[in-house]
Amino acid sequence: MAWEIRYYSEAVQEEIQTFPAGIQARYVHLTERMITHDANLGMPHTKAMEEGLFELRMKSKEGISRVLYCTLVNKRIVILHSFIKKT
Repeated sequence: MAWEIRYYSEAVQEEIQTFPAGIQARYVHLTERMITHDANLGMPHTKAMEEGLFELRMKSKEGISRVLYCTLVNKRIVILHSFIKKT
């Protein structure tokens, strides 16, 4: 059974859509892997922060971004927050 990705709010999804093209491409690639394989891809792609809370780590020539997400029962991933790192 594949994982399902949901967004906490439309604002979170819209924020990800404003990322530079290279970061968006990396996001799509990693989330496709999460859907087919597992919510925790391991370093350097994902980092477990707390029980059920993870950080999706993306890097491209345009910069570095992070997406925070959690996992729920029945193989559901909820995207909670996203940002581009400034430093």
